[in-house]
Amino acid sequence: MGEFPLCPAAARVAAEAACGAQVELKEITNRRGAAVWKATGLDGAVAVKAGGGEGAAVTRREAAVLESIGWPDHLLASGEDDGLSWLVTRWFTGPSTWQVFTPVRRGAGGRRRALTSSVDLCRAVAELHASGWVHSDIQPSHGIHTDHGVRLIDCSWSWREGTEPAGDFRGGITHLVAPELAASINAGIQPVTPSTAAEVYALAGTLWTCITGRWPLDYAAAGIDPHRLTPAELRAHLATGRIPLDTAAPWPKFQDVLRPVLLAEPAERPAAAELAQALAEVAT
Repeated sequence: MGEFPLCPAAARVAAEAACGAQVELKEITNRRGAAVWKATGLDGAVAVKAGGGEGAAVTRREAAVLESIGWPDHLLASGEDDGLSWLVTRWFTGPSTWQVFTPVRRGAGGRRRALTSSVDLCRAVAELHASGWVHSDIQPSHGIHTDHGVRLIDCSWSWREGTEPAGDFRGGITHLVAPELAASINAGIQPVTPSTAAEVYALAGTLWTCITGRWPLDYAAAGIDPHRLTPAELRAHLATGRIPLDTAAPWPKFQDVLRPVLLAEPAERPAAAELAQALAEVAT
């Protein structure tokens, strides 16, 4: 995590404008050069992100993405202060997809809610795709299930069709990178272009991980120790498409919908809306 930097003064002012004076800052994450706080005041809460160095570019890119997407309840302010880039967004109240599935992983019920939430997540991704955007970093913690629907967060790598992708895009979290995307990244093709098909692979992999608590591919069966590999080395294995799926099957009917998505060629994967429909038909 590293030592938290000071919150930029301008970002704090913007947070106070949104949720009241004398906000209380709670440290949330600090990774890859960008720190996130939850700022709480008398009138509510917001998220503050600030990045320096490499994290500054990522933070600027996320602010630009959120402004371009135009979600009315997301980006509140952004700017530069003391060599840091910062942004302020709404704090979305609700569990992540990973948290929704906690009772399922524990064998303590919760399947009906998890299934409904999965459909909602897929539909949120489908709506984004319909607008011409790809999130590019779908993973278990990046969907927040609020009372007003799913909100997608951490949009630093999001890309709109017809624009130039980020030159340093590496496919999002490595364990959920589609084989064809892993191959393009490792081949040195720049810039690497995200796709809706690769995103649906990551979406299915995210739900598989939320169910089982394990990554969707069985590294051990392939004789791979991912902890000993660099991301590039792991992507080289992913690119082959020959690592078998994990065999854990705590929810067979649900996983039977995800399995063909994870095994299909890119052109044969369903759209996010089709995956939502297939999951809506699963019996708990």
